[in-house]
Amino acid sequence: METLLLDPDDVDAAADMAEVIVAVEEAFAAYERGDVQMPAKSYIDLPEYNGDFRSMPAYMEADDWDAAGIKWVNVHTDNPDEYDLPTVMGTMVYSDPRNAFPLSIMDGTTLTRKRTGAAAAVATDHLAIEDANSLGIVGAGVQSYTQLEAISVVRDIDEVVVADKRDEAVEAFIDHFGDEFDVRRGSIAEAASCDVLSTVTPVRSPIVSADDLADHTHINAMGADAPDKNELEQDVVTDARIVIDDHEQCTHSGEINVPWSEGVLDDADISAELGEIVVGDEPRRRDSDGVTVFDSTGLAIQDVAAARAVYERATADGAGTSFGLVDTKLR
Repeated sequence: METLLLDPDDVDAAADMAEVIVAVEEAFAAYERGDVQMPAKSYIDLPEYNGDFRSMPAYMEADDWDAAGIKWVNVHTDNPDEYDLPTVMGTMVYSDPRNAFPLSIMDGTTLTRKRTGAAAAVATDHLAIEDANSLGIVGAGVQSYTQLEAISVVRDIDEVVVADKRDEAVEAFIDHFGDEFDVRRGSIAEAASCDVLSTVTPVRSPIVSADDLADHTHINAMGADAPDKNELEQDVVTDARIVIDDHEQCTHSGEINVPWSEGVLDDADISAELGEIVVGDEPRRRDSDGVTVFDSTGLAIQDVAAARAVYERATADGAGTSFGLVDTKLR
């Protein structure tokens, strides 16, 4: 038996977005059914290097398959300047639950971008208006690309409005997608007035207000990833239907963490976890819904589900490099 090594190009090619969306939706369903094991993310703090390591293990069961794995990821803020390396790097180990054999070691950074876009697509499919055809994106960094790639699978997106203070980032985004979509630069307010809005920024203070939104806008709030960070003004979340991916993570470090810590929001203000909607325990978008917000913090089971989809596609396509990681002669 050999382990399949998948580099960033291999993962990108094997991550068929429609398949990854299905896999991530199955992960949300398994989470709601209780068919997962997902220990809390653990941290190794390295202040002497201005960084940390994070481990994200998970196991999940779907209707006709199961999967296990762990993502090892870092945040080292000095990397770009001192080592010419990305601030964040991830490695995914995907294993066979039956015998623990490491089926694949793959680039976890590309995998994370793909599954994050897929999570937004699952939420959009359940919460956006059916005829949504415009997408606003605030933040034109690497995460923005998979937002459009994934959301355009579940809705017939024609118009895309991108807002970012970095002109070069917007131009790169337009160059990448301009032949496929009607993409233009716009203000935050113009992006927020679209049928669907994805916020993917590192800001520490809100940048989207309720006045910016259409009365039916669905928002994928993807950027907040730490306590005291949020992208949406208080008047957005207090008036919207709020759907979250995980209660503990969202109230600690997701989009709602600031109004939650200030006592502005409580459990009564949270409509559902996305998994409840996926399995049908809570309703999809209703006629009475106005603005909807999906607070996404990212779950390890999404990585495992996406890794399985990537591994299966790469194996079928003969992609990657096989090597002998385990000495199978040992018993």
